[in-house]
Amino acid sequence: MPRLFSDPDAIADDIIREVGPRLVVGLPLGLGKANHIINALFRRALTDRSIHLTIFTALTLEKPVPSADLERRFIGPVIERLFGGYPDLDYAKAVHGKTLPPNIEVVEFFFLAGKWLGNAYAQQNYISANYTHAASYLLTRGVNIVAQLVAKRVVNGQTRYSLSSNTDLTLDLMRARADGRIAFKMVAQVNSELPFMPGEGDLAADEFHAVLDSLETDFPLFAPPSEPVSDTKYAIGLHSAGLVRDGGTLQIGIGQVGDALAQSLILRHRDSAAYLDIMSRLAPGQAPRESSAFDKGLYGVSEMFFEAFLGLIEAGVLKREIDGALLHAAFFLGPKSFYRALREMPPEAIDRIRMVPVSFTNQLYGNEEAKRIARVDARFVNNAMMATLMGAVVSDGLDNGQVISGVGGQYNFVAQAFELEGARSMLTLESTRGAGKKLVSNVRWSYGHTTIARHLRDVVITEYGVADLRGQSDADVIAAMLNVSDSRFQPELMRQAKDAGKLPKTHDIPAVHRENYPERIAAALKPARDAGLLPAFPFGSDFTDVEQRLIPALQILQEATASPLALLGLAWEGRRANHSAELAACLERMQLDRPASLADRLYRALLIAALARSGRG
Repeated sequence: MPRLFSDPDAIADDIIREVGPRLVVGLPLGLGKANHIINALFRRALTDRSIHLTIFTALTLEKPVPSADLERRFIGPVIERLFGGYPDLDYAKAVHGKTLPPNIEVVEFFFLAGKWLGNAYAQQNYISANYTHAASYLLTRGVNIVAQLVAKRVVNGQTRYSLSSNTDLTLDLMRARADGRIAFKMVAQVNSELPFMPGEGDLAADEFHAVLDSLETDFPLFAPPSEPVSDTKYAIGLHSAGLVRDGGTLQIGIGQVGDALAQSLILRHRDSAAYLDIMSRLAPGQAPRESSAFDKGLYGVSEMFFEAFLGLIEAGVLKREIDGALLHAAFFLGPKSFYRALREMPPEAIDRIRMVPVSFTNQLYGNEEAKRIARVDARFVNNAMMATLMGAVVSDGLDNGQVISGVGGQYNFVAQAFELEGARSMLTLESTRGAGKKLVSNVRWSYGHTTIARHLRDVVITEYGVADLRGQSDADVIAAMLNVSDSRFQPELMRQAKDAGKLPKTHDIPAVHRENYPERIAAALKPARDAGLLPAFPFGSDFTDVEQRLIPALQILQEATASPLALLGLAWEGRRANHSAELAACLERMQLDRPASLADRLYRALLIAALARSGRG
């Protein structure tokens, strides 16, 4: 049986006595970190430089930090409400503050998007890795501790622990330990909010060396609130939904496009006519390939499990079972409502959601024949930052070497799409982005960094449509990518391709694709938005009603900051706008109902105008 502790420092002392001063700790990515245990080990290494501590992990979760006054007014109460009791990870604070001593090493293979830009230590200690390769790198480094957050249950008088949110690498490491390839100690921290998930991650107590279990170290799970789905993301989701075959297989990556895709699939299933009506406005003359209801249903196999999958199950879209499971997944993360739904799910329902190792979800090796039979007509949907006209995709970093996030499982799923009959890799991106005061195209002629090479080009989807690139010539690929680019950038992109001799001089973009402007997307989606078919929060929100009214207004303000003239215009509009009860509630929430300074009065006017423009004032 494991040694039981109620004090983090006591379990840290026990670990050091058993393992010695060289500690190589594998921390699960995202939610599954044993925060109090790793913080206690970190403190010991800070005070005793004879201890060498290596932390190998990914996706270190941190509370949002507002950077401007209006942002602070809005997000401050949200942070306190949703993250107030979440214990900060001391190693992350030290990396931020550049105070990490030489005897402590932090290595990550996937970053929280954009969090470590410009941090020399984090950038230099990043390992570029496929998700499925991370476990082997831990073995190479000699991992001797895995410290994981677990759920606890007593069955017939016997205590059992669930790996819950993170079976991803832990189960693969445990298999290596069982095979004699590595020796490490499993230590755990019990969390009362963590759902107990059945399946391979439901472990007997004797699998663990030591367990921290105390009311004093219990804490609320990290629960990022769902973000509102924009018109751009809904357009991408709607286009993507038209490629998903009934009776097929679905994987969805991290990001709000997942919510948009799931809601689009649900709409298509419940009201195919309404889905086709939206698509007739969004892509005139280009009917989606698939638009029927899901009579056979889909089977889910996804490294990440998030709230939208529960919506797909509830709607009857995800209903094709494989070995009794509707979904196989390797880790999960989501808002409070998601964790609560899993905790309260009846046994027969939660048993159809199986948490498995990432080696199962992300690759075909191991029981390959069964996987091929199960993963029919697979659609692997993942997000990208940029793509080139010749089909290379940029998802993890910049051409100056700075890492934004990581490769994660993206390459794994792209490779699967080419190995499985009938499968497709669908990489999604917004066609443009703001860069300071400029708007730039995310479709580039070329770029000095690549995540997915152009010989693996398959399907690229923007808000303006689908570019089917598999097996096409370079010229045809370029033409298809131009068709889904923003029209403000099409002429220059086409000129570059022609100057390089990769596109015929006579080529012209078809008229139907020369109206790729955000205004057209907004107009095409407005009737469905007004009818409630494409809600901002399709699967609920931890934001209050007032906060939900404020979000689009604050986005308008964010966009206006690029232009002093636009800000002046907003301020003037705000001085003249009519007031209402809804407006009063918004001003009170932002502490602007009684402005005490000139800055307060300016913020008040700007917010009033932005609320009016968003239709929420």
